[in-house]
Amino acid sequence: MNAQAGSGVSHRRSESWISHFTLIFGAIAGVLVGLRHEWRWGMGIMIGAALAWLNFRWLKQGLDALTQTIADEAPRGKRAVPRAAYFKALFRYALIALSVYVIFRYLKVPVLSMVFGLCALGAATLAVSVHEILRPQE
Repeated sequence: MNAQAGSGVSHRRSESWISHFTLIFGAIAGVLVGLRHEWRWGMGIMIGAALAWLNFRWLKQGLDALTQTIADEAPRGKRAVPRAAYFKALFRYALIALSVYVIFRYLKVPVLSMVFGLCALGAATLAVSVHEILRPQE
C-alpha cells in the first residue's frame, strides 16, 4: 500500500470516529443534563448533536462528490459537479437554522441548548485529533 492510499484510509477512519463521537458525546451530555437540570435542555443538546452530525455528513458527502468529479474529469478538462453537492454545500446551514427554529417554536426546546449540542462536533473533532497526535498510525 502506498503512502497516499494509507493516508486515505487513515482519514476515512478519523472521519468515521468523528461522526460516531459526535453522536455519542451529544447523547451522553444530553442524558446528563436532562437528568441533572431539565429534560428540555437535555433534548436540545441531543438535537443539536444530531444536527451537527447531519451537517458533518452532508459536508463530507459534498466534498467527496466534488473531489471524485475532479478526479474523474481531470484528464478531459471538463468538470460537472452534481447539483446535489451544490445544494448540500449551500443550504445545509439554512436547513439547520430552519430546523432549530421549528424545534424551538413548536417543541419549546431552548435554542441555547441546541447550540451547545452543535458543539459536540467540535468536541468529537478535538478528541479524535488529540488521539491522532498521541497515537500516530504510521
